[in-house]
Amino acid sequence: MNKQSIKLSVDAVVFGYEEGIISVLLIKRKYEPFKGKWAIPGGFVLNDETLECAVERELQEETGIKINYLEQLYSFGDPERDPRGRIVSIAYFGLVRPNAFKIFASTDASEVEWFNIKELPELSFDHENILDLAIKRLQGKITYEPIGFELLDKKFPFSDLEKLYVTLLGRDIDRRNFRKKIISFNVLDELNEKVSKGSGRPANLFQFNKKRYFQLKKEGIIFEI
Repeated sequence: MNKQSIKLSVDAVVFGYEEGIISVLLIKRKYEPFKGKWAIPGGFVLNDETLECAVERELQEETGIKINYLEQLYSFGDPERDPRGRIVSIAYFGLVRPNAFKIFASTDASEVEWFNIKELPELSFDHENILDLAIKRLQGKITYEPIGFELLDKKFPFSDLEKLYVTLLGRDIDRRNFRKKIISFNVLDELNEKVSKGSGRPANLFQFNKKRYFQLKKEGIIFEI
């Protein structure tokens, strides 16, 4: 019977949303394998740390980004996924505003950059598969949980919320039904303020009702958008 020899790693898929564009944070590898190629940030789990601590540490070390919460995505364990040997990776993902962070490459990364998910470079290892699954999970997630509070300005026109969902879903939505459904959840407070965009009429501004918003997230309401 062969002696088991498996190493454990973590990967962090960090999506960014800004002005109707979804991006993903990638690093250029400093060392082999795949030296000089782009990859998802990540690395090996240390003997004395949890998976969550490992992924937060690797993300901060390689990109300069510190995120308090990343959601576990999936485990990737194909025996041939890493040329260095049998390495199982636990992938995590999160969604942030890129302009809230100052990124810089360090440790195993020679460069770090945000890439539009529609204009991605060739990726190392099986990271294309990891990213594809993360995109599908994100699109599924926003149909059963309100997402957007952390990604929009404190005060925003309703059209910005519509644009967020259209972008994340990658398809058009029924705007009338979407507005009706969102309003029915009572997560928005309409303000006595307006903003002008383009040549159209000034639009009312809204802000999220934090208490109700986080309660809905906890409950996992089905949006059926």
